[in-house]
Amino acid sequence: MLVVAAALVDRAGRVLVQRRPPGKALAGLWEFPGGKVEPGETPEAALVRELEEELGVVVAPTALTPLTFASEPLADRHLLLLLYLCRVWAGEPQALDATALAWHAPAALRGLEMPPADLPFIPALETALARG
Repeated sequence: MLVVAAALVDRAGRVLVQRRPPGKALAGLWEFPGGKVEPGETPEAALVRELEEELGVVVAPTALTPLTFASEPLADRHLLLLLYLCRVWAGEPQALDATALAWHAPAALRGLEMPPADLPFIPALETALARG
C-alpha cells in the first residue's frame, strides 16, 4: 500500500501534524497529513489532492520536495509511506478530516503519540530543518 504524507513547515520552522479522528485506525494519534495514492495517480498528485481534502490548502506539485520514506508491515499488507517537505501553500490549514491540528518544532514531535510508520520521520525532519 503506497501512502504519501507532507511535513508542512511554517516560517518558524514548525511542522504541522493532525490528530486522527475517532472511528479510524490509530484514532487519537498524531500524524502528518496525507493519504493513499489512488490507481493512476502520481505520489505528488495524490498528496496535492489529500492536502486539499484534509486541510483545505492548495499546494503545487512543484512545492513538494521528497525527504524520506518508511516501510512498515501491517496485519494484511505492507505500508510504504513517502514523506515530502512543503514550505509553500495557499490557504490556512483547517482540521477537515482530523480532530485537531498543531504546529511543533521537529524535536517536540518526539513527545507526541504517533503511528509507528511516522516515527522515523522525526530525525529526518530534525536534520533537514536544521540545515534550513
